[in-house]
Amino acid sequence: MIRVLTADDHQVVRLGIAAMIANETDMTVVAEAANGAEAVAQYVTHRPDLVLMDLRMPGVDGVTAIRTIRGLDPKAKVVALTTYEGDADIHRALTAGASAYLLKDMLVAELVGAIRNVAAGELVIPAAVAIALAESAASVDLSPREVEVLRLVAKGLRNKDIARVIGRTTGTVKSHMKSILEKLGVEDRTEAVTLALQRGIIHLED
Repeated sequence: MIRVLTADDHQVVRLGIAAMIANETDMTVVAEAANGAEAVAQYVTHRPDLVLMDLRMPGVDGVTAIRTIRGLDPKAKVVALTTYEGDADIHRALTAGASAYLLKDMLVAELVGAIRNVAAGELVIPAAVAIALAESAASVDLSPREVEVLRLVAKGLRNKDIARVIGRTTGTVKSHMKSILEKLGVEDRTEAVTLALQRGIIHLED
């Protein structure tokens, strides 16, 4: 019997997963969590065979929870189950220690199969996810400061406002923006924000 912990901030998603798993004879949901902190606590309490982890949750996010759980138990099997399909999201989850990266719109049969495969020790990367990773293989990562600047640009802040927020000069912000445009291979701020959202480098709720 595969013992599963589900972590998602939407109760309807957790209920849907529980109902799906209830139809399978070889798996069961042993615990649920509404955020990353709860997921870690429930993992410690129940030691499930596998965790289905949403990435975007309030407080402690899914990537941080994956990293924490894997730190507590290097053999832990965690499946990232999310709506985000940008390559940056995928990289973060896999680097944190996820054994699979699945999208919530996948078929029930595919999700159930993936759970079984990961529980058996396999790494599961669907074709669409693999393509996103391959297409970005040669891309240059933005620095944490550049990501912060890009988030502020996405919120509509001008350079002088960004400089005030991050405690740097306007000239420094312009330098960051030049680097961002070069790394992303775009011509202006609008293109940079659009591409960053598509890749999952930033999100509108950040």
